[in-house]
Amino acid sequence: MKKLLSLPHNATKNYHALHQRSGKEWFCTSDPKGKRLGSGSGTTWLLEECYRNENPGADFETWLSNEKRILIHAGGQSRRLPSYAVTGKTGLPIPVFRWARGQRLRQDLISLQLPLYEQILKQAPDSLRTFIASGDVLIRSEEPLQEIPEADVVCYGLWVDSSQATRHGVFAARRDMPEVLDRVMQKPSLQELEELSRSHLMLMDIGMWLLSDRAVQLLRERSYGKEGSLEFYDLYSDFGLALGTDPKKIDREINRLSVKILPLQRGEFYHYGTTREMISSTLALQNKVFDQRLIMHRKIKPNPAIFTQNAIIDFHFNEKNRNIWIENSCLGNRWTVEADSVITGVPENNWQLDVPEGICIDLVPVDARSYAIRPYGMDDRSGGKVGDRQTCWMGQPVVEWLQQRGLNTDVLGGDAEDIQRCKLFPCLEQLDEMETVLKWMIGHDLSGEGKRLWLESERLSADELMERASIARLYAQREIFRRKNYKMLEKNYEKSVFYQLDLSDVANEYHHMGLELPDLLPPEADEMQHIHNRMFRSRLLAFLGETGAADKEEKEAFSLLRNGMIEALSNKKRSPGLSAFPDQIIWGRSPVRIDLAGGWTDTPPFSLYSGGNVVNVAIELNGQPPLQVYVKPSKEYRIVLRSIDLGATEVVESFDGLRAFHQLGSPFSIPKAALALCGFLPEFSAERWNTLTEQLQAFGAGIELTLLAAIPAGSGLGTSSILASTVLGALNDFCGLQWNKQDISTNTLILEQLLTSGGGWQDQYGGIFHGVKLLESGRGFLQTPQISWLPDFLFTDQAYKPFHLLYYTGITRVAKNILGEIVRGMFLNSARHLSILHEMKVHALDMANSIQRGDFERYGQLIMKTWEQKKTIDRGTNPPEVERIIDMVKDYTLGYKLPGAGGGGYLYMVAKDEEAVLRIRKVLNKNPLNEKSRFVDMELSKKGFQVSRS
Repeated sequence: MKKLLSLPHNATKNYHALHQRSGKEWFCTSDPKGKRLGSGSGTTWLLEECYRNENPGADFETWLSNEKRILIHAGGQSRRLPSYAVTGKTGLPIPVFRWARGQRLRQDLISLQLPLYEQILKQAPDSLRTFIASGDVLIRSEEPLQEIPEADVVCYGLWVDSSQATRHGVFAARRDMPEVLDRVMQKPSLQELEELSRSHLMLMDIGMWLLSDRAVQLLRERSYGKEGSLEFYDLYSDFGLALGTDPKKIDREINRLSVKILPLQRGEFYHYGTTREMISSTLALQNKVFDQRLIMHRKIKPNPAIFTQNAIIDFHFNEKNRNIWIENSCLGNRWTVEADSVITGVPENNWQLDVPEGICIDLVPVDARSYAIRPYGMDDRSGGKVGDRQTCWMGQPVVEWLQQRGLNTDVLGGDAEDIQRCKLFPCLEQLDEMETVLKWMIGHDLSGEGKRLWLESERLSADELMERASIARLYAQREIFRRKNYKMLEKNYEKSVFYQLDLSDVANEYHHMGLELPDLLPPEADEMQHIHNRMFRSRLLAFLGETGAADKEEKEAFSLLRNGMIEALSNKKRSPGLSAFPDQIIWGRSPVRIDLAGGWTDTPPFSLYSGGNVVNVAIELNGQPPLQVYVKPSKEYRIVLRSIDLGATEVVESFDGLRAFHQLGSPFSIPKAALALCGFLPEFSAERWNTLTEQLQAFGAGIELTLLAAIPAGSGLGTSSILASTVLGALNDFCGLQWNKQDISTNTLILEQLLTSGGGWQDQYGGIFHGVKLLESGRGFLQTPQISWLPDFLFTDQAYKPFHLLYYTGITRVAKNILGEIVRGMFLNSARHLSILHEMKVHALDMANSIQRGDFERYGQLIMKTWEQKKTIDRGTNPPEVERIIDMVKDYTLGYKLPGAGGGGYLYMVAKDEEAVLRIRKVLNKNPLNEKSRFVDMELSKKGFQVSRS
């Protein structure tokens, strides 16, 4: 999926190196010099420039059809937001959201735009390969994307207040056909909207358009004039007005294009078109969440509309300060800033400067050593004729500014017809001269020295500044300030965003910048901060080649997590008492589970700070619960452990023997840890015993515990966790502990922490509790998911039941190794991991909704989406052997996945129809992967965990 950017000409130089973005994935160019193309012809130019750059050796139409592409337009003059004109608005730095994890100090607008755009284009039909978006907006949605229909053009819109719609384009659709575009209107009046509202629904155009190759070709044709050269043609006011069943502009070929509109569900629209909007949109984003439980740092600003980033500030803000943005700048203790000010690009200095309300300052590096000094007004539009008193600069008419300083328009040079081409901005090298001329320009000191410097210096127009700006110097200065910010944030971790950042990215930055290893946090720090600190230190030590120290820090992070969970969950001591007759056998048995959506979101630490959502189903195999446990009293005061499927036996006669449960992979680690949790170790017992024999004598019997797992570990069906729950459930009945199923599941989570295998809660809840269910947990070390049962119609009705197929691949994979890598990403707030995990949470709700609606086809498609998500978070989940099986059957399925962590075990398939079922069985029976591969009958479990007595 290629990203194509239209940027200011100078911003394309060294773009990939400055932004650390691959040239294979990112292409950037600028519009031809001196030519105004509009967004339509600009789209054509961007595509054709990319085509010429790639030189594919094929015609344009073939090249266009070979790949999906995201096009983002950000190449304008930025007259209303001059502070980021030279880089393009996509490069606008966005402060870390106070309520979000996994963000970066160096994040910019485009890095926050892309996840939604990529998700849309990935989900779009293959016929829609070109996605066009605007570079000065941030659009968010936390809802699942609806299915994208087939059409020549698909446009996304938002339901908004009518007053907001009058400032943008509007899609109108007849009320009886709400998904079909009737017409596009550009900035309609309130009266127009009111008149049309009787018969139409209206959505605001948010600039997200999907185009078929046919639509792109028509747009391309209209971009060329009679002379065969590109002319001005606008995507929205020209091409757009010709779309729909009742278009406002007649163009027969475009009129015939099919157009669908989609409301972006619970969409959020943040505009970054003007200086004031930059602050108001950022404030709206920060204030999206007020719940203090979700805000990780404890810093309270005097006014919420104060934003500082990549900056050194040596004075304190107060309640009078508001609407302030300081970025890539140094402001010492002799500066004062009142309100309505944006200050960018100021190098380190010792100036004494009082910035008046409404005045903004931008210093732009020019050539090798100079800075262009550009003050402006908060609400300047930077357009119009200089002689016109409506053309303002720094909040007043330009002619008035000149008159106050004894000047006239002749001194401006350039083309006085347009302020954009007037030579207003002096270029200076000396800091003291910059201070003097800046004071003169903003009216702080109208003495002759500032005027002389201004008149004698080289002055640039806004247009010239776009060409002469040194983007490399600008970014280098920003990095210097960011380097200092990192250490300040680290030291002030209690009130800063440091431990909510993407710490894997921060570790890369620390290594690149040569920053020293952070200290260990003091004991009073928050538990999660301790965990983040240890894992961050581990990552940084690994970069430094100190492998042993890195491993030690990582183990400590896992230990802190484990101990925190155990402490939160095991606050009660146990007093086991024999609750069976001498000749009785307690028989516990459980189904296994298939995770349908949301797997991994139940795993600590992610679930501890974000909560998890999982949809899973309890199933029996070949007509029986496959996990079974037998417990009976013994006359000998010892514990005998047996495994029928492994053919192993072990006798435990001491606390030390029982305490040896940490050996993961041992045949009896699970029952030993379970017996410990039930109170047969001093650490968990309400009473004190000198020996295990003494305790068993008081208990009244020894214990014989036999396991039968009719499926292998590493099957992907939650075997280990559910077997642990089954052991705990049987012992609960045997020892009279009176736990309910929720208690058993909670104790299983403790047991897995004792075994150091980690893992979440969904396996045991999936098997212990019957049927199909949505499981949702909140934040915190105490994870007690809420269970919402879903209808089982899609799994039990004969119209659908045969279409669920389960095939054992004969390959197994131990989940602990997979868990370690992904949990490591969770510890580090890795943006890549957190992004997909949050997507998985939303996807689980979408899956639950499809099951509630009884939509079998949608259910199968969502199973496929689950599989794609798992492959994204763990690239090893789909080994070549499994891929060979999938290649044989994928054409006959709506969806498929490997349950659990993947990599092997069982393959779950949702067949398209009866014929597909027959074909799948035939091809896999004929071509088994190995001697173990086979189909297994699966049946929905309507009871979950059961326990009975002989």
